[in-house]
Amino acid sequence: MEKLNDRWLRLVGVPLISIVSNFIFFQPDNDARHISRGLALGVSLGECVLVWEVARLGILLARDRYPRLNQTTPRIAVQVSWFVVTMIIQRLALVYVYDRTQFWGYPMSERAYWVNTLIPLLFVVPLATIYEARYLYRQWWVTYYEAEQLKKEALQSQLDSLKAQINPHFLFNSLSTLSSLVVENPKQAERFIEELASVYRYVLQTNDHLLTTLATELQFIRAYFHLLQMRFGRSVELTVRIEDRFNTLLIPPLTLQLLVENAVKHNVALPTKPLLIQIFTDEQGLLIVRNSVRRKQNMVPSNRTGLSNIITKYRLLGQPEVVISQSDDCFQVTIPLIQEARHDYTHH
Repeated sequence: MEKLNDRWLRLVGVPLISIVSNFIFFQPDNDARHISRGLALGVSLGECVLVWEVARLGILLARDRYPRLNQTTPRIAVQVSWFVVTMIIQRLALVYVYDRTQFWGYPMSERAYWVNTLIPLLFVVPLATIYEARYLYRQWWVTYYEAEQLKKEALQSQLDSLKAQINPHFLFNSLSTLSSLVVENPKQAERFIEELASVYRYVLQTNDHLLTTLATELQFIRAYFHLLQMRFGRSVELTVRIEDRFNTLLIPPLTLQLLVENAVKHNVALPTKPLLIQIFTDEQGLLIVRNSVRRKQNMVPSNRTGLSNIITKYRLLGQPEVVISQSDDCFQVTIPLIQEARHDYTHH
């Protein structure tokens, strides 16, 4: 059976109610002149302790049987039934003793039986309301906290799933590039492996982070673009124009790499007509990645893993939508930069 943690409520409530009830019931000028005010107050205190503790026991029993928030109605029903039955029994028994012994100096009338039973019951109602209100608040808070924890765990699970998609995706494409270089230029392939090791180190370092600073991501994309130049030479060009004030803002790791890789994967890149990739910010502080469009012929249909991954991450993180727009000669992705990281989403 749970503890009510109501020590101070009892220390204050019991004396207060006993004093109030004593002034209501005990009138020495009209009734028991042979009993002092102190003795009457002591008797009232004893009655109040009895009423309080019996009602408290009913509250504990009801909570033990119906503890959950969705069991509030049966719990209150049990408490009310307990209060009515126990109050009638104990008060009738007590008044009967007063009547037989004429403790107060006179026999108890039928009206005295009713009054001494009903008025204490009225004291129990606000008392039970206070207990139940505290309990409901605590139960609501626990339920809310558990729901938030479940949502957080579900979100973390989905984000981890997305990261699990991207790391093999990145490695697969890098190895495909290496495979081509081994045939075309073995020495270049050896250098590519060294650069790839450096770049992939970043992937592993950010594996436990859902967000990274834009400055860190830009540093990585420059290193990654160096790998692309080892393969394509001057057939690809990258321009980065980012205002310094945006460098501390946040972005999911590998976002830029996915977009640059997407541009290279779907477009023809020639030395005479290089693939142009631009990364810049606009006046609203949005990050824009734009590339020229010259679609490859007979290209294998894409499953759009990279783009869908970015869009899903932003949605799960509760951020504004990623906007994709394209024309005959331009493909553009607009990405909101995240102002600050909530602790829940920056680390495992």
